[in-house]
Amino acid sequence: MGIYLNPGNEAFRQAVKDDIYIDKTEMIALMNQQLNKFRGKYVCVSRPRRFGKSMAADMLTAYYGRNCDSKELFAGKAIEKEKSYELHLNQHDVIRLDIQSFLFQKSHLDIFIDKIQEFVIRELEAEYGSFFILDEYGLPGVLRQIYAHIKKGFIFIIDEWDCVFRLAKEREAIQKNYLDFLRGLFKGAEYVELAYMTGILPIKKYGEHSAVNIFNEYSMIEPKNLGKYFGFTKEEVWEECKRYKVDYDEMKKWYDGYQLDDLYIYNPKSVVDALIWKDFQSYWSGTETYEALKIYIDLNFDGLKEAIIMMLGNGHCKISTRKFQNDMTTFKTGDDVLTLLIHLGYLTYDRKSSEAFIPNQEIAQEFRNAIEGPEWDGVIRALDQSMNLLKSTWEMNEKAVADHVSAIHNETASILKYNDENSLTCTILMAYYSAKAYYLNPVLELPSGKGFADVVYLPRRNVKRPALVIELKWQKSAQGAIQQIKEQQYVSWIENYTGEILLVGINYNDKKGHTCIIEKYVK
Repeated sequence: MGIYLNPGNEAFRQAVKDDIYIDKTEMIALMNQQLNKFRGKYVCVSRPRRFGKSMAADMLTAYYGRNCDSKELFAGKAIEKEKSYELHLNQHDVIRLDIQSFLFQKSHLDIFIDKIQEFVIRELEAEYGSFFILDEYGLPGVLRQIYAHIKKGFIFIIDEWDCVFRLAKEREAIQKNYLDFLRGLFKGAEYVELAYMTGILPIKKYGEHSAVNIFNEYSMIEPKNLGKYFGFTKEEVWEECKRYKVDYDEMKKWYDGYQLDDLYIYNPKSVVDALIWKDFQSYWSGTETYEALKIYIDLNFDGLKEAIIMMLGNGHCKISTRKFQNDMTTFKTGDDVLTLLIHLGYLTYDRKSSEAFIPNQEIAQEFRNAIEGPEWDGVIRALDQSMNLLKSTWEMNEKAVADHVSAIHNETASILKYNDENSLTCTILMAYYSAKAYYLNPVLELPSGKGFADVVYLPRRNVKRPALVIELKWQKSAQGAIQQIKEQQYVSWIENYTGEILLVGINYNDKKGHTCIIEKYVK
């Protein structure tokens, strides 16, 4: 076995023998379906750090690679039941590359492509002899000669494919040379049976280098049919919580929420750490810290800070992801920054509504850490008042609620450009920031009765708190807001909720400021 050519199954063996192993081997059947298909054989999976990308690469290497016997590792796993299982088990030549391993020193940036070719060709020569001629086409030329000689192709598994764009952010020439290398290696190559790449970022968008787009992309924005194979599903987490006697509801609150079309996925690294240590906290500080997040949210794009405030309050922010250039430097709008944060795992994305939002408590905490600084002092003070606002709401202290909302409004007015009902909604969501500890994500414009309730908070399971139906008014009256809740039957959607329901009407008037009326709903 080599280091790059058929490196064996030891990495996957260690994963399988770990205390916590979730079977994702069904994914192999999907890859088997793509073997040697003209377009289907090019697969690029992008996911945040610690979402199981490298383990999936190790799994495919162990399954396909000849010169090793992996039958025992897949015994009893889901893939064993698939028709294609034995057909491809340890029957292929695999070239496995971890691009990051070639870039552990910045001085290697100028030579890493040459080193990749040198090391792989050396192992090909050891395996097949030296009948081929080294020519100007480098590794692609050698692979073509071998294929012509033995009529067998190769499976390419490339991990951390995008680290060039993360480590050489400003060096466009190096990035383009790398894309040229990939294009020369894969485009129109008969020797490619499957090319599987993983990274954090999707394929970089360059006009003349669009040929690399032969790859089908499976991203956080467009997961296609690979969504459940990266990260943990609710069923998988439920079973592990039972096994480790850990509170599932707390696990869900902290680490769930990554929306991949119709699936909601948990951060796997954080789940594993929480299971082992039986402690719920942010485990992202060991991967990509809040300092990295801070760089992006401090960029001075119009509307970006307002979007952050909206999402800190568990709100959703409509964005366009189409113009993002799939790198970490080319930003033209706030939407580009938010799209990057989706790929990094700091936000998630609802493709049907085109909305981004903070997925869970862990990430909300990272955002809170990231905005601690002079430019965000007002927001921090507002967040600090949030718990008092929530308690005042439960106590039905109308004046206190109005005063808290007014204070929060004053702290955030410069960011929100406060002048309409939408901005009031944004303020309210941030004002009820602390509600995330007790309530599910707020529902905005909930269809109910004869209209749409502005904001609805439903308590989490086993939390003895009242549901909140909030109606907002601009230059009208808080009493009018309460009356609208009743007349439009906004409570009808949740009237089966067995606990207490509070109706909250809030109005902002330029002269009188904020006013509030709170009533208990009588069924």
